[in-house]
Amino acid sequence: MSEFNDGTLVSTRIRLARNLEGYPFPSHLKDEKQAKEIIRLVSSVFNRLDDFRLYYMDGIPQDAANSLKENHLISPALMESKRHSAALINEDMSLSVMINEEDHLREQCIIKGLQLKRAYDKISKIDNKIGRTIKFAYDEQLGYLTACPTNLGTGLRASVMLFLPALTINGNMREVVRSISRLGLTVRGVYGEGSEAEGYMYQVSNEVTLGVSEEEIISQVDEVARKIRALESAERERLKAGASGLAVKDKCMRAYGVATNCAVLSSGELVTLAADVKLGACLGFLPISDVTAVDDLVLRMRPYSINSSAGKKLSVSERDTYRAEYVSAHLKRLTGAK
Repeated sequence: MSEFNDGTLVSTRIRLARNLEGYPFPSHLKDEKQAKEIIRLVSSVFNRLDDFRLYYMDGIPQDAANSLKENHLISPALMESKRHSAALINEDMSLSVMINEEDHLREQCIIKGLQLKRAYDKISKIDNKIGRTIKFAYDEQLGYLTACPTNLGTGLRASVMLFLPALTINGNMREVVRSISRLGLTVRGVYGEGSEAEGYMYQVSNEVTLGVSEEEIISQVDEVARKIRALESAERERLKAGASGLAVKDKCMRAYGVATNCAVLSSGELVTLAADVKLGACLGFLPISDVTAVDDLVLRMRPYSINSSAGKKLSVSERDTYRAEYVSAHLKRLTGAK
């Protein structure tokens, strides 16, 4: 487990981009027979791995696909090419292999906290199993050949999801982003490139994959994530002790009050309220010892994932009502309120 428990370092993701030798990249893969052959070849490697399940994108219900996307197990791009794509996902949903997305394979591991080395070791085992059976497109000088030139080389993207409310509220994120960019890293929103940072959540990842080793990438991202956490920690102390401390406490307590007493709660509103509730817990205003439970609550209450919690498909109005009741009960349990 991560050694930090202040809620800043939310999760780690390691992703590997790979292509099969002898097949066109997915953007030029017009032959449906070839696409299906790639799925068959890759899935056959997993026949001996009991905890993986194969999902054909053209055979999975739309709501189920959206739920997988909400949990970052598949991408919008994979859903858009559903006639030719599939995904292999393990039982605890920490490992997934997308087939025929931008590259033939996008292998990824997502785990809680700052655990880049552990995540890399887990996905490397999967990558090695595939590589022993299937030959990857590889060049001695360029490394792994990928559809996008920015993934050439290792094909590795290491990212950390961070909760940065104090840096955001105090207006320091712009400078943080500039500093990170100078190091060859990038900052994105929760759902990757082009997405907004919602609920004070930011994804920090490497931009360079060519000319550096996997170990160097992981070490740099880990170091930067730790430095950002230290900056956030210092800003939280300023936020709590400054003239605006009472206003921040009021905002957090009001968020808790609304979240535990409303009759209808949309997904978007929950993200905003939960971020302030989590901030209140991090600053000691609310008695929540396990702040990661707030993150889990938001994920369970996403528009499509909520159906799993409810045990049935809900309409939009039913979701908002169910979400309000569920969130209220769980937040009260977390704070020990009656």
